[in-house]
Amino acid sequence: MAAHMTEAARAALGARLAERLPIRWRTRFAPAPTGYLHFGHAVNAVYVWSIARAFGGKVLLRIENHDRQRSRDAYERAILTDLTWLGLSWDSAGGSEAAPIRQSDRTTTYERQMDALALSDRVYACRCSRREISSHGMTDGELRYPGTCRESGVPFAETPARRLWLSDESIEFDDLNHGSLTQVPAEQCGDLLLRDRLGQWTYQYAVVVDDLELGTDLVIRGDDLLASTGRQILLSERLGRATPPLFLHHPLVLHPDGSKLSKSNGDTSLSELRENGWAPAEVLGHAACLGGLQPTSKAIGADELGDLWRPRA
Repeated sequence: MAAHMTEAARAALGARLAERLPIRWRTRFAPAPTGYLHFGHAVNAVYVWSIARAFGGKVLLRIENHDRQRSRDAYERAILTDLTWLGLSWDSAGGSEAAPIRQSDRTTTYERQMDALALSDRVYACRCSRREISSHGMTDGELRYPGTCRESGVPFAETPARRLWLSDESIEFDDLNHGSLTQVPAEQCGDLLLRDRLGQWTYQYAVVVDDLELGTDLVIRGDDLLASTGRQILLSERLGRATPPLFLHHPLVLHPDGSKLSKSNGDTSLSELRENGWAPAEVLGHAACLGGLQPTSKAIGADELGDLWRPRA
């Protein structure tokens, strides 16, 4: 369980949100259809929808199915069923229909932005496998690409894999929850992989293009993705976005041993909770408690989530 957020800390975060967010703004809920939603996803959903409801934002639903090897239509259907059951409705990205946005439908956009990046002569082909990269060891628990193919002149026709050459610059940003932070992406991960050897767009590339193209103003996600922020800001700048979105990273739901909830570990899914008699408000209330937004697991309906940011008596 995440540590409970004190009333003072929650009020301070709410004040920062009210001060920093524009009049009309967008955020997104962006699950990957590689398994069923569990309480970790529910915590993120509570943060996303409660902040949107309390501070006048819109929520887009983005299905991050860039990983064609692991994504399944059945998991996507389950995601939509779970969100509908919880009462969490999403907004339209444009037009009258609030349809989910699927990364699998955005290939043309990703290719167009890749072509723009390539004009800078900082995109190169890479033939290195993950095994070869891992042989160089890890930096702070993360694989770091050592730049093997950077100046090797690997022909673009040889492989669809592409990397972006990153300079050694420091990226400073203000996380709404953690405050001022500095990251050096080149030291963390090395040159950024944009498309892999199977021709699949990577998470790091696709989400930045999506947030740029769809006008995301606030990214709300778990602390496990905090380390990705600097490189995503840097990539966003390379793509021409002068002002990156705001970021808010929230605590993760952890097992007693410190490991996070995981689809691959078989943690209880929301569909199983539904089958076992949980009500939607009970799931949302427990998720709000797990995320530190309320002191108990008091049930809370989807239409009441905005109240989590109002002063308590």
